[in-house]
Amino acid sequence: MNGEELTEQETALYDRQIRVWGADAQRRLSKSHILVYGMKGTVAEFCKNIVLAGVGSVTLVDDREVTEEALSANFLILPDENLYHGKTLAEVCCDSLKELNPMVHVSVEKGDISTFGVEFFGKFDAVVISCCSLAKKKLINQKRQKLPKRVAFYTVDCRGCCGEIFVDLKDYKYSKKKLEETVECQLEFPSFEDTISVPWKALPKRVSKLYFAMRMIEQFEDAEGRNPGETSIADLPGVLKLRKELCETNSVNESQIPDALLERLLIGTSEYPPVCAIIGGILGQEVIKAISGKGDPLKNFFFFDAMDGKGLIEDISEPKPVS
Repeated sequence: MNGEELTEQETALYDRQIRVWGADAQRRLSKSHILVYGMKGTVAEFCKNIVLAGVGSVTLVDDREVTEEALSANFLILPDENLYHGKTLAEVCCDSLKELNPMVHVSVEKGDISTFGVEFFGKFDAVVISCCSLAKKKLINQKRQKLPKRVAFYTVDCRGCCGEIFVDLKDYKYSKKKLEETVECQLEFPSFEDTISVPWKALPKRVSKLYFAMRMIEQFEDAEGRNPGETSIADLPGVLKLRKELCETNSVNESQIPDALLERLLIGTSEYPPVCAIIGGILGQEVIKAISGKGDPLKNFFFFDAMDGKGLIEDISEPKPVS
């Protein structure tokens, strides 16, 4: 393959999707390189989708050992201890992903991702992170922002029956079909830091309650020095105290973050496979759109709650001054 044209083997394998989004989009996918950190169930679903779609390569980073919790939601881990004993989560998932599509190069990078240099992230077209503390999310995104080229940045989190996706494509140009014409479009995305720094009182009144609740849990874990998901219902008093402080500081009514929602997020630290499939499917779709340059991207948060079955897109950005 010369890097520009699809081989006969690729054309035959990806024939159906080429009919949907065209050969040019498939060529872009086949040359793309994706970095993935945190092999949870939602991320396993995402990886399956992009590997089957035919990206060029996927690099996995997760040095954790396989646990019972991981087995419950991550279908890439086969339920045979002999197959994963002594291996990291990334290594086990790598083996399974290679079998899904041998034409995609899947590899493992070992080490603490927060210590990787800026140039490391420059090797990729998209960075997807999960199982990350607030501080680590900010650090990785800051390194990615220093790169001269545009690298798409995504965070994904799933807690019980709830999940969220954050998207930052920087200054993004794409095309979409409008009636019989192809229209060229452009969107500017705020960074992760800028987004979560938007004052709550400046947000639309009907913004998803999940946005506030997820930021609160994130801040609580960060303040307590916890890893993501290391919370339980026993932490509810501390979380409610933080809610009072944050709502007073941001001039937001505490009803925007209901007790029942916080309780569900604290109890449901494990993932539900059906929710993983939904969130992972949406994330895969968004990364494919960003790489191919086809279709309206999600800007910039997606929330899903299985309790009502609704998926919501929220544009959380600093309000533009009225001229």
